Amino acid sequence: MFANRSFARTGWLLAVFVVQSPKAVIGQSLFDPAAADSIQTRYRKVVANIPMRDGVKLRTHIFVPRDTSRTYPFLMYRTPYGIEPYEEEKYPTYVGPGRGLEREGFIFVNQDVRGRNYSEGTFIQETPHKPVKRSPKDVDESSDTYDTIEWLLKNVPRNNGKVGLWGISYLGFYTVAGCIDSHPALVACSPQAPMIDVAAGDDLYHNGAFLLAHPFPFFTSFNRGPRKEVGPDPQFPFKPGTGDGYKYFLETGPLGNLERNVFKGTAPDWVEMTSHPNHDAFWKVRDLRPHLKHVTAAFLYVGGWYDAEDLFGPLAGYRAVEANNPGAFNAIVMGPWFHGQWLFDDGSRLGHAEFGGPTSPHYQDEILLPFFRYFLKGGPKPDISEANVFETGTNLWRRYDAWPPANIQRKSVYLHAGGKLTFTPPARGAGAPYDEYLSDPAKPVPTVDWIHFGLPREYMTADQRFASRRPDVLVYQTEPLAEDITIAGPLAPKLYVATSGTDADFIVKLIDVYPEDAPGVEDQGTDLPKFRLGGYQRLVRGEPFRGRFRRSFEHPVPLAANQPDSIQFVMPDILHTFKRGHRIMVQIQSSWFPHIDRNPQTFVRNIFQAKPSDFRAATMRIYHSAERPTQIEVGVLPPQR
Repeated sequence: MFANRSFARTGWLLAVFVVQSPKAVIGQSLFDPAAADSIQTRYRKVVANIPMRDGVKLRTHIFVPRDTSRTYPFLMYRTPYGIEPYEEEKYPTYVGPGRGLEREGFIFVNQDVRGRNYSEGTFIQETPHKPVKRSPKDVDESSDTYDTIEWLLKNVPRNNGKVGLWGISYLGFYTVAGCIDSHPALVACSPQAPMIDVAAGDDLYHNGAFLLAHPFPFFTSFNRGPRKEVGPDPQFPFKPGTGDGYKYFLETGPLGNLERNVFKGTAPDWVEMTSHPNHDAFWKVRDLRPHLKHVTAAFLYVGGWYDAEDLFGPLAGYRAVEANNPGAFNAIVMGPWFHGQWLFDDGSRLGHAEFGGPTSPHYQDEILLPFFRYFLKGGPKPDISEANVFETGTNLWRRYDAWPPANIQRKSVYLHAGGKLTFTPPARGAGAPYDEYLSDPAKPVPTVDWIHFGLPREYMTADQRFASRRPDVLVYQTEPLAEDITIAGPLAPKLYVATSGTDADFIVKLIDVYPEDAPGVEDQGTDLPKFRLGGYQRLVRGEPFRGRFRRSFEHPVPLAANQPDSIQFVMPDILHTFKRGHRIMVQIQSSWFPHIDRNPQTFVRNIFQAKPSDFRAATMRIYHSAERPTQIEVGVLPPQR
């Protein structure tokens, strides 16, 4: 949802990936202008304003196969970003989730959600679901999807009575919402990187910490003031004056200055969001998981291990359907992808991490197409496992009957004095009981070691050697591994900490350290030094926790200065093999800027309203004694052949 986007006429959601991905083979195909001619050859475009039960009409583009010899199912997405081009005689460069599906033949349906672009009504961010609808005025995304399907079945000839729903990011949110209390004809849903709960792990907050660099550029352009045209409203241009986000946000000071100096009352979504820094009722009603009960459609969740926007969504959505709908078809695909890469790019690499060749075609051809072909067209039963996941480190696709795999063993890696990391807990009296560092909000730890403004997608595989050299980052690592170790599923840190302040962030990073003699040299350009894989500290997973929420995300409480305390939380899943000769590393720090906003380290009611005087340096302690054994619980898989 919330990302830096370029706004080409092909649409907000999609254009950014091609602009930023010069090797996007699949993406170039999607955005090739000649593709519009190919679509026009195969499909006839129909423009409709479909009435909802409350009388609001939603702009909808329907692409009907020109072949009239058979019937076709519907395959639909719903979006707040526009369904350009709006002229009836003009065609887009894509209509569905891949060229293979376009060639297969469906009645593709693309719709503006209410209150956006050419649709009537009032737009609401992440519309709360209404389980009980007492009158035609009780509408939500579920009812709008239901009413759209009902109209399509009655008004579009040569349909076979079946409907599929798909969408990436915010469109993934509308996909999940549309599958709740769904129309009987809706038989297959593929939520891809869906926003399930933006305040609990998706675009806005991770464990109470606000993702600053990621959503801020989105709010500068989306839903500001009256609509004038598709895309960002030109009356609200945003020019930061620098491409250095670290410098920009540091010089901005407290986050309240963004409203005073940038938005100035023109961005209601920003004001609304910053008025709810805790996980209160405002956010709880926007969580889709409680409503994923008694679903009737088959689900295929899709996500990427390196999705900086919505890694939480597909995993959380899959688990919710799995827990509440015994016997339902509910599968998940997790590839080595950034946000939407499975559709727009061949998925062969991210930053310095390579994945052994293209990974997206396997998903497109062997999973997604067979899924929709089977459920919507009665095709052959697809050979899809419940969990179809890519194992990084070895670069292999794995298939499991459940996720996480049933045969994992829960173990913990423990921090020790002297920067050691082992699978055995510290012994009593073995070395100093803690390490400490000075965390200064005026000099936060950067997200990456290069200049950027928004959140660079490569941060999730970025080399962490720059961070390990800082005095405000603690580093613990194993000896070189004698054999491969594969870790699967969520990571669960249990930290024993103290601070001289009254609030603090703690960022935990799990890192794969390559041997110093690892082969491989990458040319980064004529003006840059070559990157050597030897010694590469490859980030596998990193996640923050805001200390004030250690008791409750709804009711924050300060930390007691200089008093030991404990923090437990869950980091998103991984499937990664640390190969023989590599090391497992853990880094702990208290800032990750500007990916995460700065914690003033003084407890205030609302960090968005903190004053400059609230930002104070504080000494952080991380304990690793027998009495207070800081650890990360992981799931270890037995050796795989």
